[in-house]
Amino acid sequence: MTAAIPTVTAEPPTPEGAPPGRRRMRLGDQAFAWALLAPAFVVLVAFTHYPIVRSAWSSAQSRSGEVGASQYQRLVEDPVFWQVLRNNLWFALGTVPTSMALAILMAVWVNNKLRGKAFVRLAYFTPTILPMVAVASIWLFFYSPGIGPIDQLLSTLGLPTRNWLGDPDTVLPALIVMMIWKQAGFFMIFYLAGLQNLSPELEEASKLEGASRWYHFRRVTLPLLMPTTLFVFVVALTDAFKIIDHLFIMTGGGPNNASNLLLFYIYDTAFSFFDPNYAGALTMALVVILGLAAVIQFAVLERRVHYR
Repeated sequence: MTAAIPTVTAEPPTPEGAPPGRRRMRLGDQAFAWALLAPAFVVLVAFTHYPIVRSAWSSAQSRSGEVGASQYQRLVEDPVFWQVLRNNLWFALGTVPTSMALAILMAVWVNNKLRGKAFVRLAYFTPTILPMVAVASIWLFFYSPGIGPIDQLLSTLGLPTRNWLGDPDTVLPALIVMMIWKQAGFFMIFYLAGLQNLSPELEEASKLEGASRWYHFRRVTLPLLMPTTLFVFVVALTDAFKIIDHLFIMTGGGPNNASNLLLFYIYDTAFSFFDPNYAGALTMALVVILGLAAVIQFAVLERRVHYR
């Protein structure tokens, strides 16, 4: 009778016991990965993290070099800061929801079977590819009192004209309209991509169940577009606090700070009044506002996002 020979199964070598060639290959892959990440990491540190740290340190110093909270006390007591903050909040409230709503409507419109669909898409997207300075120049002509197309149309209809950018009551709404015209086409592209990724079988199933198009859009399409909505909302809200190119061309923050926004006020404080310490305090206030907004966005909207 022949004795059975036990078989020994060789286990794969652990990372510590790997052959030298495989270890060198693994280290080479890691080095290559870090080399690819290095440029983005350097840019992120140089243009994001370092400026924030530098602004925080600058905001803690007074003009005499003393370290303290004097700049933040000055910020709390600054009436211009609170006016600028209100302006920015109204600007965001006017641009973000309206731009997103128009973007969804335009995306649904150009996603259907439509004659000249490519031309319509291009017409919606054209304002997005224009530089902000060019857009501001165009709308500066539109709002020109007496000679602008808006006032010409009002005169033709027998309605009174206004100095749209020179009146504190109309300057901020005028800028909001311009920003919606600029941004809605950009957000439309994201919603159009989201719509084209949805399965057409969902709409066919809704039709079989007798659901209306509005019910299908509200109960099926919108929930499935929530990842896109979250992304667009974050981008739109950030843009509302960081775009200031139009103010240089159109209003300069006037009249009487009626169109002044927070980032423009920071720039004006740092480079027009040469007060970098107070500008650092304003910058930290902007960072805190955007940070809180991001936390609220992801805490509230993330619960309604349905990832596929």
